[in-house]
Amino acid sequence: MGLRARNRLILVKRETTYATDPTPAPETDAVLIRSINPQPLQQQTVDRSLVRPYFGAYEKLPTTGMVSLEIEMELAGFGVAGPATPTPGYDALLRACGLARTIDPDVDVTYTPVSTAFDSCTIYFYQDGTLHKAVGCRGTVTLSLSKNEIPVYRFQMQGLFQPVTDVALPAPTFTAYQQPLVVNSTNTSGVSLHGFTGACLSSLEVSLNNQIVHRNLVNCTEEMLITDRQPSGRIVIEATTVAAKNWYTAVRSAALGALAIAHGAATNRVSIAGGVVQVTEPTFEEEDGIVMLSLGLQFVPTSAGNDELTLTID
Repeated sequence: MGLRARNRLILVKRETTYATDPTPAPETDAVLIRSINPQPLQQQTVDRSLVRPYFGAYEKLPTTGMVSLEIEMELAGFGVAGPATPTPGYDALLRACGLARTIDPDVDVTYTPVSTAFDSCTIYFYQDGTLHKAVGCRGTVTLSLSKNEIPVYRFQMQGLFQPVTDVALPAPTFTAYQQPLVVNSTNTSGVSLHGFTGACLSSLEVSLNNQIVHRNLVNCTEEMLITDRQPSGRIVIEATTVAAKNWYTAVRSAALGALAIAHGAATNRVSIAGGVVQVTEPTFEEEDGIVMLSLGLQFVPTSAGNDELTLTID
């Protein structure tokens, strides 16, 4: 019998030593996801390119192998305000995307970008009886909120390939994961962009845009490196009069301002904030017969650095 496509599971655990498998456990490290698109082996090769008196293909010799996983997960809180131990798999994915964690006990957990000392994680991907492991994983993440939809994280993770084995699916524990709240006027609040709080929001997408490089040099550690980050996004709101807010002047003058949005309720809330955000590329869309304005967003750090975006979970 073939492997069943829907019998899938991932476990994610933060590594204390890079690319050293910390052995994720289904009782603590299972991640409740919506979808996963794995590329179980991306093999880099080199042709032998021999000189021969006839046509034909050449053997390809393997150089390095990596694993790539696109993971979609519901955007929700931890169920506790400022928990001493945030949901491990959830927390590990965010930290492996170049985000540093700060816990304010009984208040909230904040994630902010860093430019050095990046965390990493090990990911176990079970496909109905087979176990695929990726160590040294790092990646990037996009947060997506659309009206009348479940908000989501979209992770793009890359790690170092490990041998595939036949292992039965374990029984996971998902009790730490909260039921998400749909994006609407009841659950989503505090929308503010460049000081304008009257925006009628249709959607918001924010991407870290980490650049991930697979580095494998002789006599050095093979590693997935984060080598750059340029966060950006796009917001779609109802078009306004110039008197309400002149977005065109903001675009033309390269004005900088703050962005803020909160989604959810206490112990199940995620807030996104950027202190220095530029609006770009205005375009019109139509939704329900109403003119919508789509604006690009560029998140810029202050002179202090590593502060262009803050994710708060409380």
